[in-house]
Amino acid sequence: MAELLLELFSEEIPARMQSRAAEDLRRLATRALRAEGLEFTTAESYVTPRRLALVVDGLPTRRPDRREEKRGPRVGAPDKAIQGFLRANGVSLDDCEQREAGKDVYWFAVIETAGGEVAGLLPGIVRDLIGALAWPKSMRWGAGATRWVRTLERVLCVFDGSPVALDLPDGIASGGVTSGHRFHAPKPFSVSSFAEYRERLLEARVILDPAERRRIVAYGADELADAEGLFVPDDPGLLDEVAGLVEWPVPLIGRIDDEFMVVPDEVLITAMRSHQKYISLSDANGKLPPRFVVVANLEADDGGAEIVAGNERVLRARLSDARFFWDQDRKTRLEDRLAALEPMVFHAKLGNLAQKAARLEALAGEIASFVPGADTAAARRAGRLAKADLTTEMVFEFPELQGTMGGHYARHDGEGDDVARAVAEHYLPAGPSGVCPSEPVSVALALADRIDTLTGFFAVGERPTGSGDPYALRRAALGVIRLVLENGIRLKLREAFRRAWRGYGETLPGLEDPPETLERELLDFFADRLKVHLRAEGARHDLIAAVFALGDEDDLVRLCARLLALDGFLATEDGANLLVAHKRAANIVAIEEKKDGIAYSGPVEPAMLREPEERALSESLDAVGARSASLVADEAFDEAMTTLAGLRRPVDAFFDRVKVNAEDGGLRANRLRLLSGIRATMGSLADFSQIEG
Repeated sequence: MAELLLELFSEEIPARMQSRAAEDLRRLATRALRAEGLEFTTAESYVTPRRLALVVDGLPTRRPDRREEKRGPRVGAPDKAIQGFLRANGVSLDDCEQREAGKDVYWFAVIETAGGEVAGLLPGIVRDLIGALAWPKSMRWGAGATRWVRTLERVLCVFDGSPVALDLPDGIASGGVTSGHRFHAPKPFSVSSFAEYRERLLEARVILDPAERRRIVAYGADELADAEGLFVPDDPGLLDEVAGLVEWPVPLIGRIDDEFMVVPDEVLITAMRSHQKYISLSDANGKLPPRFVVVANLEADDGGAEIVAGNERVLRARLSDARFFWDQDRKTRLEDRLAALEPMVFHAKLGNLAQKAARLEALAGEIASFVPGADTAAARRAGRLAKADLTTEMVFEFPELQGTMGGHYARHDGEGDDVARAVAEHYLPAGPSGVCPSEPVSVALALADRIDTLTGFFAVGERPTGSGDPYALRRAALGVIRLVLENGIRLKLREAFRRAWRGYGETLPGLEDPPETLERELLDFFADRLKVHLRAEGARHDLIAAVFALGDEDDLVRLCARLLALDGFLATEDGANLLVAHKRAANIVAIEEKKDGIAYSGPVEPAMLREPEERALSESLDAVGARSASLVADEAFDEAMTTLAGLRRPVDAFFDRVKVNAEDGGLRANRLRLLSGIRATMGSLADFSQIEG
């Protein structure tokens, strides 16, 4: 068995593209090898800023002979079809055989491919790999036609200990040579195996494994912070990106000038993270200290002093801009910025951001009535100011600070703390695991913003599709779901949609309420998003389906309470046995209804209840139905489910002693209606037919 080592050596690959490229290289290479009939034991890929590497172990040195058979047209088919089959497979009719397949006789092409040295296949495979790797952005260089993410300088290819010449286009070198760190060890060297390749790279100040570079960055930053009594906030995305910028990571600590510490922490952190890829630190109180960690790509003779000084100069210039924006923006109140929202388009069919602000002012105040503790006036004020920071220089420079800066500017303007916090938090939660607002006014505004957006976009036909969601409407719906459930908000979605609709005024058709189709589409959309959310939380898919099958529930808190009660009930012995009985009753009724062509859903005739067991079951259904309906109305779902347990004994006794398909047709129909009553009574709490088991 032999080993294949491949390295694509280039100028610096953007960090955000590295992980995907390494995985694509492994996937495409293994697919190409298998297409040639070559099996192997392992395949691993690695990436640094300047190289993509692949090692495939357990390959044969010779490809075995292959015999492949392909079925073509029927014998006697039109000549055009037969000739097309022959051309497609590169064979003549003499190379084909006639065989029976089913009731017809077909032409079969027999293609025999002689084996050969695997090394002879590699040049073609590697050339195809280079062309097949897809990059978000690629470039050409010089007069060549090859496209790559950056200038591709050299390809190392070693198979079974020997270099493989590849004859690549555009002067790209190939063979068994690579080189190490750009500054520490740029001299080329040859290798004959992956073990030697990895060892020689380490000697040449290149750490091949990105996970190891990430570990070094994290450990080094922690050590530097700990030495000053500070902490490194959790930011896995930044660690991944920094590990993709260096081949030999050397963390160093720098200082932020005190004059910039008057700027909000979020601004300093964003400026350092987004533009410089510096790691911010925090003190014991969670505040930003005047320190940062920069990760160098080399070990300097002076211990990194000059590197730190240079990065401090760069940061000083960057933060000078940020402080200028901070000082300038505060000269204009948020209230005075509202007119500047008019030229800013929210959506071509839904007006501008000034209109959006007016809608939020009204809708946030209305939704505040559903949020315990929310002050209506504060919610309206927060809604009015929520989008004003989009006109500031700071948000123009750092768009990710929208909302956050609005909160800071609102406090500077003297707005109440609840208003400022709501403005700052109204884009939250930012995703499935993001922090969710809990302050009442913040919750009201965050709900209003998303519900306004969802209603408007659905109204003008801008709905998510299976292949795209350009306006992040799925995320908006999930945000509503999390805000409602995590804060226990008893918001009726239909009412919220109607109020949002009215806020659009002349922008949307002049109806008092949204069309029923729009309302239904929005509810269905929320139902789908809630199912996804609940499955992610560990809820059983069949129980979710059972509760949703009731239809038209628009109170998410009540719906989830019903789901939890159902889950708890089915975990009991009575619940499990009653589920079996329900399925039996439902199956019998369904079979007989299909056979007779009628529905047995009418009321039971008390005079036709002959057996004591059917009378007992009828009485239990009446009692349990009335009691459970009352409990459901009071939202006592646990008790309502427990009440169902009262059906277990009479249901069991009925099936043990009563013959449903009696010879008397009237008696049979009455008993089927009785069984249908089991289905109806239990169905008022959930559709038990959806439940597995």
